[in-house]
Amino acid sequence: MYYICNRKYYNVLQMKTTVRKVTSFRLRADLLELLRRNALRENRTLNNYVESVLLDVVYHEPNEVTKAAIEEARSGKNMNKVYDNVEEMFNDILNEE
Repeated sequence: MYYICNRKYYNVLQMKTTVRKVTSFRLRADLLELLRRNALRENRTLNNYVESVLLDVVYHEPNEVTKAAIEEARSGKNMNKVYDNVEEMFNDILNEE
């Protein structure tokens, strides 16, 4: 039994520590308050929340197809139809074929 419990924590003990450096940013007061509220809502520290948001932005760049779709949406191309609800949109999509 000791072996199983000890084995469970083996990987935890061998994890590498991430080096963090103290830094400061000047943020708008309303942005800082929004970040604080979002961190509180997720039961996380402000530092942890901001770090995860930044990591998500830096490491999750969309692929080329997604970039093209984003550009198309921003340009207003093919914006002919506006839907009142999701069901109407899905019916239209499924009936296109």
